[in-house]
Amino acid sequence: MVSASARSRTTRYRHRAVFIKKSSATLRWVPAMASNPDDTVDEEIPITSGRYDSHDNNSSSSNTFPYRPVQTQPDVMIPEYFTHMPLVRDRLITDTSEMQESTAQMCLTDIFRQNVQSGDPPLNEFGVPRLDRKRHARFLHKSLEPLPGTFVGYDPSRPWFLFWCLNGLRLLGEDVTPYRARLVETARSMQNASGGFGGGHGQSSHLATTYAVVMGLAIVGGEACYEAIDRRALWKWLCALKQPDGGFQMSVGGEEDVRGAYCAAVIISILNLPLDLSPDSPAWTSDKPTLYTGLANYVQRCQTYEGGISAQPGSEAHGGYAFCALGCLSILDSPNRSIPRYLNVPRLVSWLASRQYAPEGGFSGRTNKLVDGCYSHWVGDCWPLVEASLQRSSDGVPKPPQSLFSREGLIRYILCCCQDETKRGGLRDKPGRMSDPYHTCYVLSGLSSAQHKWELVDKPATETDVEAGVDAGANNYSEPVWKASPFPFSDEGGMQVFDEEDRVCTVHPIYTISAERVDQIQAYFRAKVGF
Repeated sequence: MVSASARSRTTRYRHRAVFIKKSSATLRWVPAMASNPDDTVDEEIPITSGRYDSHDNNSSSSNTFPYRPVQTQPDVMIPEYFTHMPLVRDRLITDTSEMQESTAQMCLTDIFRQNVQSGDPPLNEFGVPRLDRKRHARFLHKSLEPLPGTFVGYDPSRPWFLFWCLNGLRLLGEDVTPYRARLVETARSMQNASGGFGGGHGQSSHLATTYAVVMGLAIVGGEACYEAIDRRALWKWLCALKQPDGGFQMSVGGEEDVRGAYCAAVIISILNLPLDLSPDSPAWTSDKPTLYTGLANYVQRCQTYEGGISAQPGSEAHGGYAFCALGCLSILDSPNRSIPRYLNVPRLVSWLASRQYAPEGGFSGRTNKLVDGCYSHWVGDCWPLVEASLQRSSDGVPKPPQSLFSREGLIRYILCCCQDETKRGGLRDKPGRMSDPYHTCYVLSGLSSAQHKWELVDKPATETDVEAGVDAGANNYSEPVWKASPFPFSDEGGMQVFDEEDRVCTVHPIYTISAERVDQIQAYFRAKVGF
């Protein structure tokens, strides 16, 4: 029998109680008619695949007398829905359902720490692995050094490697300023005279790689980084990407999607670029539109029947595009006004909530897809913006609870399933996969979002600006002020399953880098006269 003081993890079912410790579990059953709690039946059950056999009231093994579970208060508890496979399952067997079954079983194994190896991170008092901060930082530092020849195919993604590694290191509390000189030199080699940054020297400018370079320079900070950006050429190039329907192409003559809307809005706002549109822009008319004209309406058309956001109108909803849409709208105006105005928020909340799976605890990016650690950011970081959109005092709607998703479930998934526990370090998609800088950055970003709460403390402009139909992004708009604080798990009836030493740094809910670095680069360019 496991004592009440033992370090154990517990799940309580309606018809059963399972006390879990290491590789076996003890069921303690009390006959329903017994008045003495000592009249019990103990049974040791090995934990194998995450499925637990038990004596139910309706099972054949309970014909002698019915059972009722003992009510106990163990030291450590796991919410029931993260301890077993879903009770309602599709009976149609497909490749997708088999992959989902396999993934969930692997996650259960990691959540219950059944295959602990020597060298794995130690467990905290909640039975959750510690964040292996040093090993992950070492992995990111190494990824900023010359890479082997097998990475040649990733050459156009070099700006992203810079962003992922630098942002991941900052989230871990590492000093990234020693990289300033190398970063500036690399960024200059990627910049084109026509504006924007390519994936490398001589490569065409692309909005995604331009975003990655600009944000990488912002992460490191300092005048040398800021002055490496040719803002005049960049503004001219953005004007060439602006389309008559309000959106942005990713490159001149390239695809137009909601990524362009977000990347352009971030670059314009963080570098304080003029909103005026160049007369030779494809979107120019005699009405003198701006870079922001029609952008919110373009994002609005990307919401699907499911409630999520697609890359383009009429496509499939995806977690990454949802974040891009919400981030863009939150730049154009305060999210408590722009998001409810342009999106169906109840549908969006329903779709986002459906992205979190049990028992895994992580998020998927699309309907009927597997959980993936990167969506800890792409979906997880949607929630601060959605929650801010619901903080409207004028409509009489009660404020939502402080959390619209299971933070504990996501944190367990990240710490139990996403850490590469080999010497390699870093974070990964899911159990069985290798770590990489992309997942390391975005898993840490999602961990930060789950550990903290963000709230608006200023309400810029006026409600009438948006309600009267003033174009979002008008020059008289100033961005809202965001405040971060540790999430109060106890106030929500939840449990903080990580130690304070495993808390990572915060990221701005819109710009996804340090809020301090966002303020610094914006202040620098606001004080600058002209380009």
